[in-house]
Amino acid sequence: MSLPPESRLRFVDGLPICRILNGMWQVSGAHGRIDPAAALDAMLAYHNAGFTTWDLADHYGPAEDFIGEFRRRLSAERGEAAVSEIQAFTKWVPRPGPMTRQIVENNVDISLRRMGVGRLDLLQFHWWEYRDKRYLDALEQLAALRDEGKIHRVALTNFDTERLVEIADHGVRVVSNQVQYSLIDRRPEVRMSQVCEEQRVWLLPYGVLCGGLLSDRYLGQPEPGSAELNTASLRKYKQMIDAWGGWQLFQQLLSILRRIADKHEVSIANVAERYILDKPAVAGVIIGARLGVAEHIAENARLFGFSLDDDDNQAIETVLADARDLYRIIGDCGDEYRR
Repeated sequence: MSLPPESRLRFVDGLPICRILNGMWQVSGAHGRIDPAAALDAMLAYHNAGFTTWDLADHYGPAEDFIGEFRRRLSAERGEAAVSEIQAFTKWVPRPGPMTRQIVENNVDISLRRMGVGRLDLLQFHWWEYRDKRYLDALEQLAALRDEGKIHRVALTNFDTERLVEIADHGVRVVSNQVQYSLIDRRPEVRMSQVCEEQRVWLLPYGVLCGGLLSDRYLGQPEPGSAELNTASLRKYKQMIDAWGGWQLFQQLLSILRRIADKHEVSIANVAERYILDKPAVAGVIIGARLGVAEHIAENARLFGFSLDDDDNQAIETVLADARDLYRIIGDCGDEYRR
């Protein structure tokens, strides 16, 4: 299998990406046990199919170690040229506190060692407490490490629009912001997308499939109880659906998505992915990969073989018009983590 050229995007100079990023939160331990050998085999299958871009974090269990081991395996089997095809975007999620040069660099060095690289492709920074302004100190240090060659580009995770503007005004250049964005959660469209376009900052949406709830599997199904919500993703995004409008409205949305999917001979998940991928400032969508447990390589590849037309989008908007405004309920992007 090979993906078409439109599956690739020049994210920044010297760093092309696949527009479906393989999300590695599922190896963190909150989604069940992952067998390392099976996970590495699955990573190779994704890579062979053209899905070469990985989203991970320092706190996603062994995710950074998996990248390091995968790089070593690919190098041994195919040489360093094959290793250069990998893009691995990690995160640093520190507890608020002093952000000295030594503290910041030590944490970056940990990720470099675990991933087996001399330079991080992308370091996505998250901060828990806006009242503690030392996130600006951390970003200054990360920018210095970028300039010195330890990081290719600096980015953000779950920062709101106000802080995105503040960071730019502070003189720190970031290239992307990873935020929750889906047919259910369209908060980025209120303020974030426009500011990102103005500042030439990409959006990297996660939660695009609501942990798998936005799929054919749940069409026509009764509302799942706690026993069925057996992963952290399912529990998290079911709460989002409840706040958005509830299971009955969600079923209406799935029905419309199925009708559109039939028209294009794709899946509900493909339609949900395409809807977000087409939005302004979106570089790619992060789709969780339960490595060695379940894979959706062939299904994901179909995303690049169709487009939504005006009728499709209008049908979707008709259902979404009956949903509650999550921006009013929750706040801006990332506010759900800072209550």
